Amino acid sequence: MLDLDSIRKQFPSLERTVNNHPAVFFDGPGGTQIPRQVMDAVAHYYMAMNCNIEGTFVTSEDTDRMLIEADQAMVDFLNARSIDEIAFGLNMTTHTYNVSRAIGKTLQPGDELVVTVLDHEANVSPWQALEEHGAKVHCIDIHPEDCTLDMEELESKLNSRTKVVAIGYASNAVGTVNPVGEVIEKAHQVGALVYVDAVHYAPHGPIDVQALDCDLMALSVYKFFGPHVGVLYGKQEVLERLPAYKIRPAKPRFEIGTQNHEGIAGSLAAVEYLAELGRRQGGAYRDRYPQLEGRRLHLKTCLSAIESYERPLFQRLLDGLEQIKGLKMWGVTDRDRLHCRTPTAAFTVPGFSPREITAEMGKKGFFLWEGDFYAQALIERLGLYESGGVVRLGLVHYNTAEEVDRCLSALEAVVRGQA
Repeated sequence: MLDLDSIRKQFPSLERTVNNHPAVFFDGPGGTQIPRQVMDAVAHYYMAMNCNIEGTFVTSEDTDRMLIEADQAMVDFLNARSIDEIAFGLNMTTHTYNVSRAIGKTLQPGDELVVTVLDHEANVSPWQALEEHGAKVHCIDIHPEDCTLDMEELESKLNSRTKVVAIGYASNAVGTVNPVGEVIEKAHQVGALVYVDAVHYAPHGPIDVQALDCDLMALSVYKFFGPHVGVLYGKQEVLERLPAYKIRPAKPRFEIGTQNHEGIAGSLAAVEYLAELGRRQGGAYRDRYPQLEGRRLHLKTCLSAIESYERPLFQRLLDGLEQIKGLKMWGVTDRDRLHCRTPTAAFTVPGFSPREITAEMGKKGFFLWEGDFYAQALIERLGLYESGGVVRLGLVHYNTAEEVDRCLSALEAVVRGQA
C-alpha cells in the first residue's frame, strides 16, 4: 500500500473545493496534477537561471547543466542507453509529425505503414499523411466487445514492405493496454520500425525501452505529474539515420528551436518526485529489477507500486459502476484481465449525453472528461461519435477509495435524477 497521506500532501491542488465539495481529480488522462516540487522547480528556473544555452556566464552554464540532468532523468525513466536517445519538445503530437516527416523522406512508392483504430489521432494522422509519398497505410481494427486490437489482422498486414508500425502503449479513451512487446517483435521480424505512443500509459506502469527493444517512443510529461512538455525517445542508430528537419546550426537533431527550459526543469523535478516515491515506498518491488540500481531502480519500483495500488482501486470503481442501472462500460471488464487496461473507465448511460453527466458531476466537485479525446476513429467504430462519445474517469496514485465511493454515490444520484 502507498502512503496516501504523504503523497496527497505534495499536491496542493487536491485541497481545492467546488461548491463546498472537496474537489476530486478523476481527469488524469487529460493531464495529471503536479506536486509542489515541480512548481518550485519551474519557479526556481525563472529566478535563478532563465537564460539561453551555451553562454560563458553562470545562468547559461546552469541552464546547460539542468538540461543535461533532465535528459539523464528521462534516460533513467525509460531505461534508455544514453542522453543521445532523448529529445524534448512541445508535445507528443509535434514529435510524431517531426518523426513521420523524416521517415517520409526515406519512403518509396509501395512502402506500407500500419496504424490502429484504437489510437489517439496524434499517432494516426501523421502517418496517414505519408500517403502523399506513395505509401499505403493499413488501419488495424478492434474487437468492439472489449476494445482490444485485432492482433490477427495486425499480423496479417506485416510483410517485407512494412516500414513503420505505429501503436499506442495504452488507449487514452478506454484504457486498453496493448501487447507492445509482441507487436515490436513481430514488426522487427519483417524489418519494420515501431513507434509507440506511451502518453497514456506512462503514469501507470514501468517502461523499459531496452527490454521492449523499442525503436521510437513519445510521451507527454504533463500526463505524469509534470509540465506541458513532450519527450521523444529513439534508438541512437535510428535517430542518426533519419533525415531530421532542422536548421543547420542546431545540434540535437529532433529538438527544434529554443526549448521550454522552465518546463524541462519541471520535467526533471517530476521524474525526481517519482524516484523519491520509489525510494521511500517501492522497496517491495526491488527484486523485480536486479539489473538496475539508483534512480533507474527507484523509478521502476515506484511505477510497480503505483500499478499495484491502482489496480484494486480500479476494480472497486468497476464493481460500483456495474451496479448502476443501465450504465455501459467500454473496454476490458474481465477481472482476470484488468492488467490489460489502465485504471481508466469509459462508460455511457442511456438517456444522458456524456456532457450532461460530466456537467452534473462537476457541480459536485468531481472532475470527469467526456467526448472522444482525439481517439475519434475508436469512438466512431463504437458508434458513439454522434451521441457525444463516452464519459471518461481516470484514476492515478493520488486518488483514494473514499473518493471512488463518493463518486459512485454521486453518479448514481445523477442517473436516478436526484442530482
